[in-house]
This record gives sequence, C-alpha cells and structure tokens, in this order.
Amino acid sequence: MARTVSSQRKIVNTVLAWTIGVLIFFPILWTVLTSFKTEAEAIASPPSLLFFDWTFENYREVQVRSDYFKHFMNSVVISFGSTLLGLLIAIPAAWAMAFAPTPKTKDVLMWMLSTKMMPAVGVLVPMYLLFRNTGLLDTRIGLVMILTLINLPIIIWMLYTYFKEIPGEILEAARMDGASLAKEIVYVLTPMAVPGIASTLLLNIILAWNEAFWTLNLTASKAAPLTAFIASYSSPEGLFYAKLSAASTMAIAPILILGWFSQKQLVRGLTFGAVK
Repeated sequence: MARTVSSQRKIVNTVLAWTIGVLIFFPILWTVLTSFKTEAEAIASPPSLLFFDWTFENYREVQVRSDYFKHFMNSVVISFGSTLLGLLIAIPAAWAMAFAPTPKTKDVLMWMLSTKMMPAVGVLVPMYLLFRNTGLLDTRIGLVMILTLINLPIIIWMLYTYFKEIPGEILEAARMDGASLAKEIVYVLTPMAVPGIASTLLLNIILAWNEAFWTLNLTASKAAPLTAFIASYSSPEGLFYAKLSAASTMAIAPILILGWFSQKQLVRGLTFGAVK
C-alpha cells in the first residue's frame, strides 16, 4: 500500500524542495545577471539584483577577444569523443563482470573505483612528460584519451550496476538460439540497457565537459575547451567579473540545455532497477 502523506507534510516538503533548489540555482542565476552588468556595477556594493543598466557589451568583447566557437567545438569533440570511446570499452567490460564474474571481479571493481580517489596532481608530471614525448600535448586526441581513462571507472561501475539487473536467462536464451558473443552484446544486452547506457552517457558528457584540471594543464590554444576559455579571463591584471561571468554563461549554457532536455532520461536511467 502507498503511504498516506498529510497535506501539511506535502507543503513542508514542497517548500523545502524549492528552498534547496533556489539555493543550488542561485549562483548560476547570479553569474548570468552579472554577465549583463558593466564592470563597475559587477563590483558595486551593495550589489543590484535586477535594477541596473543591462548591456550585451561583455558578450561582444568576449567573442572579439576569444574565439568562442573554436573552444565550443573542442569541448564537444572532447566530451562526446571520450564518452563514446569509454562506452565502447566499458560495455564489454561490464558484461564480463556482470555475467561472467570471477573470484577477483569485486576486487577489480574496487581497485578501479579507488583510482578515482588519487589526487590528479600526483600524476601530472609523468602524464605531462608522456604527452610531450608522444606529441599529444594540446591535441584533441590527447584530451579524449586522458578523459576516457579518468571517467572509465565510473562508466564501468554504472553499466555493471545496470547489467546486473538484467536476467541472465535472457542472454542464455539468445545463446541457445545461436547468437554469438558480439551479437548477444549488441542485439540483446545493449537494447535492454538503453536507459542505463543513456544516463551513463549523459553523466559522463557532463563530467568531461566540466573537467578543468587536465584541460588546463595539457592544452595551450589549439585544443583548449571551454574550461580554458573561462580561465583566460582570470589574469595577473585582475579579475574582470562581468566578462568572466559572460564567458562562464556561454560555457555552461550548452550543457545546461542538454541536461534540461534530457533530465527525464537521466532520472530514468539513474533509477533503473531501483524499483521492482
């Protein structure tokens, strides 16, 4: 039976949810509003929320100073490329761990997860030297490779969780019908796990899009994504808050739009198998 919830409890939960939502969204709203201010108004005290002279000058100056679309395309190639490459590796790996486990499977999964706990700066020097010696510095291919390696444990863990919810009998029936291993993964397993794969894809695109440490340290200009585009507005001359806010708004807008239109698929995938 469904639990009965009183009207008072519903109101409290609604107010609490809206309060948390506003607190989380307020920094984004403030950044967007600041992007339409002049530099003087951006640092004014007390600050003005809505009543100020709105201007698009910051966006024009940002586009003149920096090639936004070049950085945007770098972000698209790097985030989508690393996620798709990660899926190509992770789907067979997660299948093996979910449907053909060994006594060491759980140890391998924990080891993979433990690599996310290592500070990235601890391996910066060897990775930088490796990229320099192989000619991968400031290249899209290099960033795709490093971001794939960084997010691969998360991709495998998520897919492993989803695959564990799929009855093994279905795959056994496919084998009895003569399906090869490749056809079993492509035509049977993958379609059944579409919600989980979709949510994994979306989450890792967001993670790759927002990655700043490696993109700032392994790029200069050619392959610099939007994270480097934002960082370029923090200079020794000072912080230009209005222009920095405009650059930040232009950088986060595409991923916010993607998240907004795919939120149902993302929630569905993240709760895949949670309710029987």
